Amino acid sequence: MIFFPAIDLKDGSCVRLYQGDMDQATVFNDDPAAQARAFQDAGCEWLHLVDLNGAFEGKPVNAAAVDAILAALEIPVELGGGIRNMATIDDWLARGIRRVILGTVALTDPDLVKAACKAHPGRVAVGIDARDGLVAVEGWAEVSELTALELAKRFEDAGVAAIIFTDIGRDGVMQGPNLEATIELARAVSIPVIASGGVSSMADLAALKAQGAGLLEGVISGRAVYDGKIDLPAAVKLLKEAA
Repeated sequence: MIFFPAIDLKDGSCVRLYQGDMDQATVFNDDPAAQARAFQDAGCEWLHLVDLNGAFEGKPVNAAAVDAILAALEIPVELGGGIRNMATIDDWLARGIRRVILGTVALTDPDLVKAACKAHPGRVAVGIDARDGLVAVEGWAEVSELTALELAKRFEDAGVAAIIFTDIGRDGVMQGPNLEATIELARAVSIPVIASGGVSSMADLAALKAQGAGLLEGVISGRAVYDGKIDLPAAVKLLKEAA
C-alpha cells in the first residue's frame, strides 16, 4: 500500500480546506516545491497534488506551482483539479505529471474519461468525492443524485488506473476516514481504490491497512502530515510492510 502525502494548491500556496470550503483555507507553506521536496526526502514514493482554484474554475490555475514541484522531484506525481478536456490531459502528462485525476468530467462526460484511458494507458485516475454518499462535483460545490458506487461502476472496464475516493464530510476535520464506505467501494469494483479524507493519525493508517489489505492501493493524507499527527517515514513504512 502506498502513502500519498497531499499538497492542495490555492493561489500558489499549500493549503488545506475544511470540508472543501475555499473560504476556510489554512496556508501551510507558501513554497510548494520545497514542501514537495520535503515529502520526497522523508521517503514518500508518490505525491498527490490538487489545483483547488482549477477545480472551482474548471481550468488549470496553479500551473507555475505545479511546474516548480515537477522540477524539484524525482518521485511520480498525480494531479487533479480543473482537468476537463483532452487538451489539458495531454498537456499535463506531457509536462511530467505521471497520472491525471478526472473528477467532475467523470460525471458529466464519462466518454472523455474512457477516451483518455485509451490514449494514456495507466495514467488516468478517477476522483470520486462523496457527500453523504452522493457524488459532488465542481470543486464539491454541487452534489449529484448518483452514488459513488454507481459512478465507479461506469468505468469498470475502461482501464482506469485508480479511483480516489474522498468522503467530503471527513476531509480536513481530523475525525478519521469513512472506513466502511471506502472498503465497501473497494470490494465492489475491480479498479484499485485509494482512500482519502479524514486520515488523521497513525491509528487511522493502521485501520485502513488492516481492513484494506489486498483492496486498497494507497492512502492520501494532508492536514495530519502538516500538523505532525502522522510521521511520514513511519507512515510509509507501515503501509509498505505486508499486512
